[in-house]
Amino acid sequence: MTQHKVGYFVGSLAKESINRKLAQALVKLAPPQLEMTEISFADLPLYTYDYDSDFPPVATAYKDALAVVDAVLFVTPEYNRSIPGGLKNAIDWASRPYGKNSFTRKPSAVIGTSPGAIGTAVAQQHLRSILSFCNSPQMNAPEAYIQFKPDLISDDSEVTVESTREFLRGFMHDFHVFITRVRSVLPQE
Repeated sequence: MTQHKVGYFVGSLAKESINRKLAQALVKLAPPQLEMTEISFADLPLYTYDYDSDFPPVATAYKDALAVVDAVLFVTPEYNRSIPGGLKNAIDWASRPYGKNSFTRKPSAVIGTSPGAIGTAVAQQHLRSILSFCNSPQMNAPEAYIQFKPDLISDDSEVTVESTREFLRGFMHDFHVFITRVRSVLPQE
């Protein structure tokens, strides 16, 4: 099967983020045809259109990192029934300046974890709405709302619950199939 470069975003900037742990586990569970690379947005300033005519170097490097990936995976927590502000800021930078939207025709998937039983469901729906506006084809199924419990993911990024591990392996397999399908009919411009 076709090899794809996937950039992944960890929505939380916290060093001990459970979503970072999930992202690291997903990297290990991804099929070998997916080359996974984190796209960091921690150093981006707050976006304003005043930057559109002259992006700062950190924003240019960020846009360059997005340009070389075939697809994007969002691993996000839920803050106040939405996505974290830093992630929204990163999406705003990626979609600007007008006509240079980095997400246009780029396949995406959304997943997240939280201690709560609904496991980021509301944040994911909000993020899907944003990605839809950004013209990013989205893998809508399977949906993945992971309730995080202590020791779900070990320090070496292994998912300790077999049913969860197999679900997440299937999610990454399905994402690979989705990317291949989308890229075959919507090649990057």
